[in-house]
Amino acid sequence: MNWFKKIMTGRYGIDQLSTTLLIVSIILSILSRFFNSDILNALNMVLLIAIFYRTFSRDIGKRYQENIKFLNIWSPIRNKVRGRINRMKGLRNYRYYKCSNCKQKLRVPRGKGRISITCPKCNMAMIKRT
Repeated sequence: MNWFKKIMTGRYGIDQLSTTLLIVSIILSILSRFFNSDILNALNMVLLIAIFYRTFSRDIGKRYQENIKFLNIWSPIRNKVRGRINRMKGLRNYRYYKCSNCKQKLRVPRGKGRISITCPKCNMAMIKRT
């Protein structure tokens, strides 16, 4: 294990972009086996080379900037997907509405009958059935 620490000293290592590339590489590997495609296999090899290049790179600043650019693109997508998943999990206990004035998403508990919902953003009141 000591020899690995010596090799990795001064090198960039693994980050979120490398991890994502590895996951895409695994998916491409499975697809290339399933479809018996040389193109997918070649693309998989390119991704693996890119992962090793990033991991063993000594240009830490440049790899860091690449990861920051990736995270700036990936974070809004991840947050939107997480929001949808949380909303789907809450469908049993909550009802979701949009404010007709400011389009703010509102969550109210199910089974309360007709209630008055006040938007916290614009203070508009609505009467809705839960």
